[in-house]
Order: sequence, then C-alpha cells, then structure tokens
Amino acid sequence: MKIISLKEKRAAFELSMTTVVIIVLAMTMLILGLVLIRTIFTGAKYNVESINEKVKGEINKLFTEEAQKTVVYLPNLEAKIKKGESYGVAFAIQNIDKTAAQFSYEIKAIETDCPTGTNPESWISRGKTGSFNIPSGDQSYQLTRFNIPKTASLCGARFKIAIQKTGSVYDEPFFDIQVI
Repeated sequence: MKIISLKEKRAAFELSMTTVVIIVLAMTMLILGLVLIRTIFTGAKYNVESINEKVKGEINKLFTEEAQKTVVYLPNLEAKIKKGESYGVAFAIQNIDKTAAQFSYEIKAIETDCPTGTNPESWISRGKTGSFNIPSGDQSYQLTRFNIPKTASLCGARFKIAIQKTGSVYDEPFFDIQVI
C-alpha cells in the first residue's frame, strides 16, 4: 500500500508543478501581449502626428513652388474613395495680403454624375465650413472628412471650396471625389 501511495503523491506533485509552470507561462504571455498592444497604439498615435506634419510640409512646398492662394493636397486634385470608407482632404489657405484678415470657406458640390436623388454634399462629415483669422503671409491648414455610405452609387462629384476674405471672394479651387 505504501508504494502505491508514494506513486500517487509523486504524480499529484508533478501535476501541481505542471499547473504552476503553465500558469506562470500564461501570465508572462499576457503581460507581453499587453506591452505589445500598448507599444503598437503609442506608435500609431505618433505616426498620425508625423503624417500631419509631413502633409503640412508638402503643402508649404507647393506654396513656394507655385504662387497660389490655396493648395489642395490631392494627387491630380482627385480622391478615389471606396464605399463605406472615410477619407480626409487637406487644403491650406495662404494670406498673400500685407495685413491680417478674416477668412471663411464652404465646400459645395458643383457637378456630379451620380444618380438623381444623390446628394454628394451629404458625404462630408466634418469640415464643410470654417472661419478663422490668418496673419499676413501665413497659412491656415484645414481638413475635410468624407464618409462614403456603403449604399452609395459608383459615381463622382466635383467640389468647390468657396473661400471668402472679409466677405468677398478670395479663391475658388476645386477637387473631385470618385466613389469606387
């Protein structure tokens, strides 16, 4: 009876040790996973901020290359957006006058090949209008966010940025949105 009893105790002890080792390994993996997730999200936040700085740098480069009042940061002034997705269109307004001034803008759909009843302006979720003061020679950077519904038709629309300076027309650049 004693031999069986010792074998049972040894087996129980080995089972207990295996359980402890598995628990320690599981906790270690959990902690490493949480650290990895935190690192990924911290890096993602940094990447978004650096992209914004890079976009501002590219816009400034366009202002120096071309004497323009407004720059829309889109290749060929066109954005191709998939149904159900969100997309941001960046633009900047430069005050070329010698004094500070109050500027405002409104984004309007001026042309569309979408089916009747489709309102492309409803795709704009943020940044449809804005108002701000720009010192002489400075720029104001803006972002307009488009959310294309999953039910949208495959079509396109031309949008105009109607920019006013102290109530009179300052510039009216345009860009195209193509739903794909």
